[in-house]
Amino acid sequence: MVVAHAVLRGDRQRLLGFDPAEHPLALQLGGSDPALLAQASKIAQEFGYDEINLNCGCPSDRVQAGRFGACLMLEPNLVADCLGAMRMAVAGEIPVTVKCRLGVDEHDSFEQFLAFIDVLAQAGTEVFIVHARKAWLNGLSPKENREKPPLWYDRVHKLKALRPALTIVLNGGLDSAEKSLAVMAASSDTPLDGVMIGRAAYHQSWLLAELQYNLFGTDLPDRAEIVVQLQRYLAVRMQSGLRARQLGRHLMGFFHSEPGTKAWRQALSAGAQPAQAWQSAQQMTTPNL
Repeated sequence: MVVAHAVLRGDRQRLLGFDPAEHPLALQLGGSDPALLAQASKIAQEFGYDEINLNCGCPSDRVQAGRFGACLMLEPNLVADCLGAMRMAVAGEIPVTVKCRLGVDEHDSFEQFLAFIDVLAQAGTEVFIVHARKAWLNGLSPKENREKPPLWYDRVHKLKALRPALTIVLNGGLDSAEKSLAVMAASSDTPLDGVMIGRAAYHQSWLLAELQYNLFGTDLPDRAEIVVQLQRYLAVRMQSGLRARQLGRHLMGFFHSEPGTKAWRQALSAGAQPAQAWQSAQQMTTPNL
């Protein structure tokens, strides 16, 4: 997530630059000024992003001070104006979506949530990524807001049942392919359109391959070949000044729960590149991880 102000005034290549191998790629913007969000969306489109998403779910104090994130759920008409300006800026060439919660503070009834969705939908928004928790703007840290408010998956399914024409994606508490698939299909009449995986994908990135296999029937890739591809990717990114350790920390969970994972993590922590870490992992286990 990047604040719209930063896109307009900051180092755009550092903030928005990416490698072609990362497609399809979405940019999440933070802000509440329709004009600024429109400008930032246009810039992101020119950079080649495949989707622009508006953050209406983050509950941190800093975000609230900037009048964006979860607090915007209390201002649905403003959110509709922001999304409309963003859509106009990209001329409908890429989707403009929104990520939100189920409610904020005491404004947490299903009726209030549905009213928020309807205002946005009537103004043209079609894709909603819903973190299936409410947000407490005061009293809980961002970390606690990701864990303490209860998960209400049934409300997300109810939304899909009542508004089947909308694309509804569920986020929150999904830590395995099995659970993700079960949650998507919990309502056989109107299954959800997708799931968003957050921290679980960061810590167990192989989960994404498992979901790809189960949802689309593609073959599971060979992990060794992925390591080779990562090596090429890192070589390109390091030319821009990044270090192997900076990049490697995002790969720590690639062999989660697999033989050799300890050696893999240790090698990456020491600054080794993926190919070197792979060799270390192989030395501790059987030939095929």
